[in-house]
Amino acid sequence: MLNSVPLYIGLRYTLWKHRGYIAFVSLFAFVAMALGVFALIVVLSVMNGFDRELKHRILRVIPHGYLSSDVPLSDWQGLSSELEQYKSRYKVLADAPYIAGQGLVSFSGGVRAIEIQGVLPDKEVNVSDVHKHMLIGSIDDLGQTRYGIVLGSLLARYLGVTTGDKVNITLPDVSVTPAGVFPRVKRFEVIGVFQAGAQVDESLALIHLRDAQKLFRMGNNVDGLRLRFADIYDAPKNMGALVNTLNESASLPVAVTGKDWSHTQGNLFQAVKMEKTVVGIMLAVIIAVAAFNIVTSLVMMVAEKRSDIAVLRTQGLSRLNVVKIFMVQGIFMGLMGILLGAVCGVAVAIYLPEIFVWIENTLGWQLFDPSVYFVTQLPSEWRWQDTVTICVFAFVVSVLATIYPAYRAAQIPPAEALRYDI
Repeated sequence: MLNSVPLYIGLRYTLWKHRGYIAFVSLFAFVAMALGVFALIVVLSVMNGFDRELKHRILRVIPHGYLSSDVPLSDWQGLSSELEQYKSRYKVLADAPYIAGQGLVSFSGGVRAIEIQGVLPDKEVNVSDVHKHMLIGSIDDLGQTRYGIVLGSLLARYLGVTTGDKVNITLPDVSVTPAGVFPRVKRFEVIGVFQAGAQVDESLALIHLRDAQKLFRMGNNVDGLRLRFADIYDAPKNMGALVNTLNESASLPVAVTGKDWSHTQGNLFQAVKMEKTVVGIMLAVIIAVAAFNIVTSLVMMVAEKRSDIAVLRTQGLSRLNVVKIFMVQGIFMGLMGILLGAVCGVAVAIYLPEIFVWIENTLGWQLFDPSVYFVTQLPSEWRWQDTVTICVFAFVVSVLATIYPAYRAAQIPPAEALRYDI
């Protein structure tokens, strides 16, 4: 029965209607805690949404993994056949040969640095979804047109080209002729434009594999194979195991190396992850402010209840139970704020895209201009792990905030506190 006394008194102090500044500080602490939890849940959900959109949009065009070697592959068909027996084990859906290089594309005075990829259209459709995002033309036309090229939409817009236009591709290589040294330049005809809705739209160009072999003087060789996995998030783990298995095979003439999308696009995704961490830490300051206000409200409550504490002590209440009374009060205040913030934050995080669509339709304005941003709607992906982490952090901060005021309350001498009340 004695153990229920601190709980009863602590809740009674919390729920009792205080007046003046104590009531204001207590309310402010409650609201600040709810606001901090709410803001963290919503903002981290938006960051998760942007991360998801970025990965999915880029990986529409960028394959999940690459197999290559230190020397150009002369028999990519043999590597593909060797890979066939391990596809089910490592969840590889398809593979396709590729050649990759860098260069400059120019048209009518406009020049842009690009990444050039040589592909086989009939196999490329199995490892990339670029064929599903063609604005003009078809990726299959690469096999029908000699020295044809497919450009990203932003790249084509910058150069001001459309299908049928001729662009010049300049390589970081030189040709020595009797007339002097000249950079290697080849003219390509634009046969298509794709729009993946990601950064690759302004830097990627696709050409046929045979044209890439001639352009980069590869003969019949290729750089390697591009892979598509059943799950993009399993690609880093499966790629390492697949490479080890292939290198243990005696039938391969050369050792192969592998890299996945986390290596080719690692800096970009690492930057997004770091930004999420920094934003989370900055917003956690709101919870720290709420904790300071819990400390303030409890200190003022201790000063107001000095005589009550003294009476309870004279009736046999131990110092430990006095500590529990004010800890119960502070923890209850923090829990109510955490609960309100979590409920509102989860609801808003789940329905945030619909909420912004309604706001845009009501006010008649658009948050993300399609001509400027890759994402046209505010993305959000709620993850229960983030919510649990935020709530646990807020609860721990609330508990820590109650320790000092509760300890001070337990140190009040009963005789001194009652001296002026007799």
